[in-house]
Amino acid sequence: MQPLIRIQTADFHFQQEYDNLRLQGGNTGAVVGFVGLVRDRDSDVPLSALFLEHYPEVTENEIARIIEEADKRWPLTACTVIHRVGRLKADEQIVLVLTASAHRKAAFAAAEFIMDYLKTEAPFWKKEIFSDGLEKWVEAKQSDRNAALKWEEK
Repeated sequence: MQPLIRIQTADFHFQQEYDNLRLQGGNTGAVVGFVGLVRDRDSDVPLSALFLEHYPEVTENEIARIIEEADKRWPLTACTVIHRVGRLKADEQIVLVLTASAHRKAAFAAAEFIMDYLKTEAPFWKKEIFSDGLEKWVEAKQSDRNAALKWEEK
């Protein structure tokens, strides 16, 4: 399996990425798709935008490592991960994970695994920009770390 990994500022089109993924995989019985959106609030003050930075190649290599680990655990036939960077407004798409496998349980588990590790291991730096003009860098959340830790027990 050769995963597709892109870090980009432009938005993505779910149907186009799904169609492209379907062309890659053989013996695919299930495709699971996850689209993450920028929430408009995580506190009392509404978020107007999220700014994301990454370190090219390092981020892509880490995402490739996460997908490789998922592929060792579940038999994937194809995988696409697209993560956006730059300034994203509330409600915009931020991440896409598509996993394909012969069976649905493998596709679901792999997608969840990849998302849990994207949240904790992929080197992205996020800054929240609030409607009142304040800005704050986002720290890693314990709930995200806990979600990733559950995979170490399996």
